[in-house]
Amino acid sequence: MSPPVFLVARERLVAGDRVLLDGSEGRHAATVRRLAPGERVDLTDGAGLLAECVVAAVRRDELELDVLTRIEVPAPQPRLVVVQALPKGDRGELAVETMTEVGVDVIVPWAAARCVTQWRGERGAKALGKWRSTAREAAKQARRARIPEVTELASTSRVAELLAAAALPVVLHEEATAPLAEVTPPRSGDLVVVVGPEGGITPQELASFAAVGARSYRLGPTVLRTSTAGVVAAAILLARSGRW
Repeated sequence: MSPPVFLVARERLVAGDRVLLDGSEGRHAATVRRLAPGERVDLTDGAGLLAECVVAAVRRDELELDVLTRIEVPAPQPRLVVVQALPKGDRGELAVETMTEVGVDVIVPWAAARCVTQWRGERGAKALGKWRSTAREAAKQARRARIPEVTELASTSRVAELLAAAALPVVLHEEATAPLAEVTPPRSGDLVVVVGPEGGITPQELASFAAVGARSYRLGPTVLRTSTAGVVAAAILLARSGRW
């Protein structure tokens, strides 16, 4: 069984050969996972530093861990960026969870014209917080040393900028004729994939993306939900790019 992963600030991971795991992570390890002395645990700062540890002592809400080795996990190339139009309900968190599990590096929430869900004010801040929390927990579950970045809400013009700077700019569209599965991605740079909302990407949005060099691709013969399309596209590109 793979050792569980917990998040710890980098400065604590490099401070010495024994690390105190306390706070919410320590409570989870001690009271929920009920880890015992001698068991293996991995700690990460979520930005590439991974410390392989063994439990030295257990207290009520914390663990003392001996560091066996430290590994700096490099940022993967090419970098995979998924622009996710805001889905309805909790499907946004589902999309973030599954994309994190497969290896997406950056998730960009997008306020597309046809999004039913709108992020405004306090509601928007709360929704963004949920996306980021979901990414953290999914990264731990997937044993990732790097937590994917979940950016601020992006406008259509911002998405166009990301596509213009991409090594491979992709827009998923059900009416496209070119299959994404036949694309050979570059081995470096950003692969930017745009996933539209339930109502689809508008002709104006498609035109603005095409104007900066993005091409439309289809995933297959069926139309996927917006919360599913991103993870399927990610799987294809991760396999085709050699990261899988």
